[in-house]
Amino acid sequence: MFEVFLKEVKELLRDRKTLFFVIALPIVIFPVLFALLAFLASKTTLEAEQKVHTYYIANAHLAPEFEERLFYHKSFKPYEGEERFESEQALIDAVRAGKIDVGVVIPNQFELGQPLTEQSRWQIVFNDAQSINFVYKRLETLIYKFAAQIRATSLKALGVPQSQHKALLTPIAVTKVDTADKRENYGEKIGAFIPYMLIPLVLMGASYPAIDLGAGEKERGTLETLLLTPVTRTQLVLGKFLTVLASSIACAVVTVSSLAVWIGIASGFGVLDSIKEAFASVSIWDYVLIFALLLPVAVMLSSLVLAISIYARTFKEAQNYMGPLSMLVFVPIVVSLMPNMSLTSLTAWVPITNVSLAIKEIIKGTVDYGAVAMIFVASALLAGALLMCCVRWFSRETVLFR
Repeated sequence: MFEVFLKEVKELLRDRKTLFFVIALPIVIFPVLFALLAFLASKTTLEAEQKVHTYYIANAHLAPEFEERLFYHKSFKPYEGEERFESEQALIDAVRAGKIDVGVVIPNQFELGQPLTEQSRWQIVFNDAQSINFVYKRLETLIYKFAAQIRATSLKALGVPQSQHKALLTPIAVTKVDTADKRENYGEKIGAFIPYMLIPLVLMGASYPAIDLGAGEKERGTLETLLLTPVTRTQLVLGKFLTVLASSIACAVVTVSSLAVWIGIASGFGVLDSIKEAFASVSIWDYVLIFALLLPVAVMLSSLVLAISIYARTFKEAQNYMGPLSMLVFVPIVVSLMPNMSLTSLTAWVPITNVSLAIKEIIKGTVDYGAVAMIFVASALLAGALLMCCVRWFSRETVLFR
């Protein structure tokens, strides 16, 4: 078995394409892609923050002070065209036509300086389809400040001392006392994405060598030669399996190590300091525990991709089968990302999802070691069953020579 493993590893190291996907891609390209995505996201957010929006106020004469506040705001500029939009529908059409970015409808019943008999409802007309849009929040803040001034004036007119305004309008103030530390907060937000990165990397690291060791051997006609050697089929398939497993683990380890180095470099320039500080309490034992949880997952995925590769007639057919498998792996990971999804006695038995949730809890520092032990046992049992199926699969003539 180990002779087969060493032979396959040597052939794997000679294959430049596999080395590229397992080593070069994680070391260089993935960190560059992540950095590029972060740069584009920050650039898009900065552009959205700095954008100056063209506005139009319907019935602006009813609130001249508000119009003046909006005019001098750095994020807004008035519509300079001659066309007038004095209704909600006219503003909607103007926004859709791109003539203005936002419109404000002040109702005709609003009269500044007159006693308020009912609540006045203003409308903000804009296109909210953009994922990053600050226009509504900024206008809402301006309107609330203007409303606070009107409220203070009305209370003063009623004879209420200014010192009592706050107590009357907000009789109870609520202060949030968060019991979660930085690690738990960042772990909840970021920890769920770590398995989203690691588990697909394990699958990717296993897929490329598995396709070559199964379907590739068939296509090259070298599988028959291996079967004639004085090695049992069980030893043969286990040697190939160990090669695939080593490749998948190496891909994940290389990628994580590379990202750690790049994050360390970024932290040296003062970037990501808060995240680094939050995760400073993550111990070596936590990383060992994450690696231990990934091992049965790597065994599962390595067994599956090797079985698929053995079944496929050609290299291309094996690649076609890997697409649906990737989707099946992503679904349980996405389930773990759903809001309020936590590690329970039920989710601890769901493959892939349980490991994803456990990794998140480890990063947060709130892990239940009893649940982790149960997840490891469940994953190990499933991994062992899939490995046995792969060995049996390789022993069938109808599969090897189909």
